[in-house]
Formats: sequence, C-alpha cells, structure tokens
Amino acid sequence: MKKLGFGFMRLPLLTGGEIDLETLKQMVDLYMAHGFTYFDTSYVYHGGRSEGALRKALTERYPRESYVLATKMPTWDVFKTEDVRRFCEEQLERTGVSYFDNYLMHMLTEKDYERMVRIGAFDEFGKLKAEGKIRRICCSFHDTADILDRILDEQPDIEWVQILLNYADMQAEDLTVREAYETIVRHGRKVIVMEPVKGGELVGVPEEIRELFRKADPAMSEASWAIRSMASLPGVEVVLSGMSTLEQVRDNISYMEDFKPLTAEEQEMMVRAGKVFFGEPPINYRNAEIVNPAVKTFLALMNNRLVFTVPHGWQDAMYESYVTRAGKPADLLKAEMDPVVIDGLKQAIASYEHT
Repeated sequence: MKKLGFGFMRLPLLTGGEIDLETLKQMVDLYMAHGFTYFDTSYVYHGGRSEGALRKALTERYPRESYVLATKMPTWDVFKTEDVRRFCEEQLERTGVSYFDNYLMHMLTEKDYERMVRIGAFDEFGKLKAEGKIRRICCSFHDTADILDRILDEQPDIEWVQILLNYADMQAEDLTVREAYETIVRHGRKVIVMEPVKGGELVGVPEEIRELFRKADPAMSEASWAIRSMASLPGVEVVLSGMSTLEQVRDNISYMEDFKPLTAEEQEMMVRAGKVFFGEPPINYRNAEIVNPAVKTFLALMNNRLVFTVPHGWQDAMYESYVTRAGKPADLLKAEMDPVVIDGLKQAIASYEHT
C-alpha cells in the first residue's frame, strides 16, 4: 500500500458551505488513478457529512476491494456497550460498505479509555471483528505517551494507532509527541500519522527553514518535506493528508507516487527545521526553577498554542485529560515561585479554560 492517505476532514467546499462533491470526485479519481488507496474519515468530520460525501465520491463508484477504508467512532459519546455496535452499524450504512478495514476509537484519552474498558467496548470491538464488520481494531490518540504505553500494554488487540506527528511538534519539549511515536513502534503496532503538515501551518514556514529546504531541493514544496519526513519513519504505515484542492492532490502525488525515504542527511535537516519553532519558545522555562515537574506539560501545551496560533482540538483534549492526573494549573500555581512559570501557567489557564 502506498503511504499517502486521503483524509476527509478538510474537503473542498462550495460558496454556501456545502461539500463540493464534483471536485471531490475528481480528487478521488486522480488519487486512485495513481495507485493510492487509503481513505480516512470520521463520524463527526464536516459536521457529520464526511462519511456521506465519501459514499458519493468513493464507495458508490469503486469496487470495495480497490481501497482501504478507515473511520472513527465518536468515543466521547459512547457510554454503554451497545453504543459501540450502534455507531459501527450506522457508520457502515452512512459509508455504504459492509466492513471497515480500520475502525478507530476517536480521540482516545486516559479518561475515555478507562470508560471504554469499564463498559466492555474492547470486547465488543472483538465481536465486530469476528463478524467481519471490521478488520482491524485501532484508535486515534490524544494524550501523553505514558498513557499510550499503558493502553498498548493492556490492549494487545489494538493493531494500528493514529497519532498527531510532524517534524515541528517532535521537537517540542514535554509534549511527548516523539515518545508517543516511539511507544507505538516499541509495542510492534503500526503508526498512522495525522496532521503531518499541522493543518497547513507547516506551509509558509520561517525563512530559516525555507532556506534549508531550498538548499536541499528547490523543486520540493514545504508540504512535501513535512509529509515525506513522517513517511520515512520506521513503523509508519500511512501518512494522512487533508487535501482540499486538486492542486494539493497533484502536489502530494508528485513526490509520494514513487516515494523514497529521506536520506540520513535530510532527516537531520528536518530535526534542525523542527527546532526553529521551539528553539526559543515564547515561554522559555528551560532554566526556570520548577517546583512540580507536572507543570511542564501545561507550559508545553501553551507554547504550542503560541507558536501555532490556530487552536487545535488535540491540545484541548490533552489539556483536559492531563488535568485529571496532574491537578488543576490554578492549584499548581500556588506552589510555584519562578515568574516565568507563574506567567506561563496563567496564560495556559486563560487559554485552555476559557469556557
């Protein structure tokens, strides 16, 4: 299977906000014509319209064996065992298929994981697999690496794990993005990469990074470096791209159809590029006196939001989950003395607890 996956989270839209099905069909046709096969959607993408659009653009137009289909159950709305089957069967109907290749628990955090265990969701996933309705039990993950390590220890039936992974966040202190990737590989599971271009924020990069890329290969786009660097990592089965235009499909095809992993020198360049974003973070707590090491994760999440100004749902999910085991930042703040730490925690509280 070719490593470029088609993510159905950022589809082309018409002026009124409806999904542009005709353009989407052209995008799917172009993608398939070049031998790519992996499609990824979710119960909630595009306000719940993504799975229906996938049915119109893909499953009603191509034989089932010609593509690999992944979708995600809305884990946050699953509170009893029968919900697992209800969502799966509804999603099979919405997408117009008889089985999913990958069926994922969406945005798994420690809190949601413990509820899934409590209600017997993993047993129900096993039954759906035995019935042929799903082929692989998977999850997408939005928490710290230690929690992922625990989940994979306790759930040997999870086969593929989808995580946020890009060359910038891998260099962010205390976010454990790199550690999460390494945890999956260490457990012998397959990695699905989401947000390799960080929602488009790794296009239009600082001049320092642009110059690195130009010297390495001026013909390659900024997105290509982001996607190819993740596809080059051991254990990565597929890298998702949320393509919104035909031009984005063409660009991705140009360097992923005959994919060649980055050289060791190019991989080192990507490490340098990632460090540009977090080399001097807005909240620079490296030399600060920190009383409780747990505050580092809150500060790292705030730095991520300050460096990349468009909020991301994974940041909020990780924050809310981490609070349950580290304590509320407002309480942690009382013991801290360093002004950098105090100011950083206040920023995190204001940003992440705005509701």
